[in-house]
Amino acid sequence: MSSLASPRLRLVDPASLEHVWRVQDLAAQQAVIASGHEPLDRQLPGGGWPLGSMVEVLQHRPGQHAWRLLLPALAKAIETSAGPVVLVGSPYLPFGPSLQSQGLPGNRLLCVNADKPAARLWACEQALRCAEVAAVVAWLAQANPAQLRRLQMAAHEQQRLLFVFREARSQNDASPARLRLLVDGTDAMNVRILKRRGPPLESVVSLPAHPRKLAALLKSRRLRTSPLSVPLPVRMPASPGQQENIHVLDSAPAHP
Repeated sequence: MSSLASPRLRLVDPASLEHVWRVQDLAAQQAVIASGHEPLDRQLPGGGWPLGSMVEVLQHRPGQHAWRLLLPALAKAIETSAGPVVLVGSPYLPFGPSLQSQGLPGNRLLCVNADKPAARLWACEQALRCAEVAAVVAWLAQANPAQLRRLQMAAHEQQRLLFVFREARSQNDASPARLRLLVDGTDAMNVRILKRRGPPLESVVSLPAHPRKLAALLKSRRLRTSPLSVPLPVRMPASPGQQENIHVLDSAPAHP
């Protein structure tokens, strides 16, 4: 019986194909900006924050660790763009001197104050479509999946860096973001990667909650204000037949 197989057909190993992604591997991201946190970059597809794709950050408290997480990448983004970093609906007013000392001058920030959800979404989309904008950082607690998808498309079209902060209770909601993080912690910045193009990550990426110089200053202050151990006064027992004289300070508690 003659073989019906065509000589043009051959078996191909999918792993040898350039554009085939295996689920157990991190996906290759064409364009990224390093986050500035090496332990985190090792867990991000491509080794950094993706350009042209929304990064969704979930928090229990709005604004917690936001600048610590994003500032290194934002400082790099303005090096290749003449435009500003646009903040939409920031819960707190940025402290300019601190940001400038870490590479992000205050004159490179554009803050958009909008209370209504529709106004925030409109401002985000317009900023993403502006050619000179370096990055967009927005707080969109009430955005639905369809609205987020619209922002994702705008970021993709312009290859823009986009971060969207939402409440932690949105964790179980559908999201078009390819990268979703849950960030919390006090003494450390704990980053849990909820969604990425790659295998699930069960462990938490723990990062310093403060820059190195500030952490050293806070540690020094804690050491200066810690209570000192002061020895209690020693009272010798009185001789037989002699009345014991007790000074008022003998019974007073020792204070530093």
